[in-house]
Amino acid sequence: MDFTSLLDFSKAGGLVTAIAQDATSDEILMVANMNEEAFRRTLETGEVVYWSRSRSKLWHKGEESGNVQKVKGLYIDCDGDVVLIKVEQIGGAACHTGRRSCFFRRLDGESVQDVGVQVFDPDEVYKK
Repeated sequence: MDFTSLLDFSKAGGLVTAIAQDATSDEILMVANMNEEAFRRTLETGEVVYWSRSRSKLWHKGEESGNVQKVKGLYIDCDGDVVLIKVEQIGGAACHTGRRSCFFRRLDGESVQDVGVQVFDPDEVYKK
């Protein structure tokens, strides 16, 4: 079956929202976007491929850091515009800041607290 037919890429200019969730702990790791090609490559490779809006190109998660996401399950919402991807996060960090999750800033009254688990130093990993 062509699973891309279950998704509606027309709603957001050719993109759907993709949520990466740890398959074991259910922790939300990150939210990104996929176009049809990224979704197809994810299905073909078993590793998550996103569409990078900032770079305007396909982005195989972990291509620079080595922190790839292995697909453990795929779920599509009722409207066909969101994909929930249960993943095994290799290397422990999903965020480009080197933290376990992209959701590391907790709003607390008048302040913001960094509650993230720092897994690696991004200056060391993303040397340019």
